[in-house]
Parts: sequence; C-alpha cells; structure tokens
Amino acid sequence: MGTVTPAEMEVLIGTHMLAEEHGDPQRAVSVYTEDVEHDVVGFPGDPIHGVDAALDRYHQLVKDLRVEKAERTHTYYADDAATTEDFITAVVTGQFMGIPGNNRRITFRMLHVFEFKEGKISRENVWLDGAAIAAQLTAPA
Repeated sequence: MGTVTPAEMEVLIGTHMLAEEHGDPQRAVSVYTEDVEHDVVGFPGDPIHGVDAALDRYHQLVKDLRVEKAERTHTYYADDAATTEDFITAVVTGQFMGIPGNNRRITFRMLHVFEFKEGKISRENVWLDGAAIAAQLTAPA
C-alpha cells in the first residue's frame, strides 16, 4: 500500500462523510489538503481547486440538501486511493442538479474516488446517479 493506510483512509473518509451528514462544511473540508481537487462529474465549472472553493460548495450544498442517511455498500482500496459506493437518502430543500427540490426525499447511489497525500484527502471525485435524482425530483407529487 501507499503512504496512507486503509485504516487512515477510513478515518478521513468517515470524518468527511459524517460532517456532510451533519451539515458541517468546515469539518467536511478539514480533512482536505490545501490544494484539494473536488470534482463532481457533470457539475458546471468542475473540477474546483482549493479548500476555500470546496468550502463554498459545501456551504451551498447544506442549504440545498439535507442528508438523512449515507449507507456504504462497497469499498475498494489502492495505493493512496479509495473508492466507495454509498446509498444516499436526503431531502432536497433547495435545488439539486438545477431542479427545485420542494422538500422531496430522494434516494440515489453515489460513487466517490478519494485520493490521499500527506495524510489528507487530496482529491474527491464524485459520481451521482443523476437519472434517479432527476426522475424523483420531477415526478408528479
């Protein structure tokens, strides 16, 4: 393995994901390197770079989305990298993917590819099941 062990990766990932669930942007980015790359595939303007840009993104995210549960279904480790698959349950209080949420509860799959250096997360690459999200947010109430 690389310089960050799977156990250390899990602490960083766990801290990050729990902070997201609790709506704590500052804690979510506390495990990032200063030059972190945050890439949500399909989001306009991505990837973004640096803790300040990531913090801005998370402040907006907690306004628009309240995560109720993130259930890990798979984890794969590599040298200084980990891939996780989660099943997310959330309430969209603002807009998500450009679609008004109207306080709807949605469920979707999410894949993260985390890279690590110097004992922190140096890259977070996020893949969302956009079709499932869009279908749930646009379905008749």
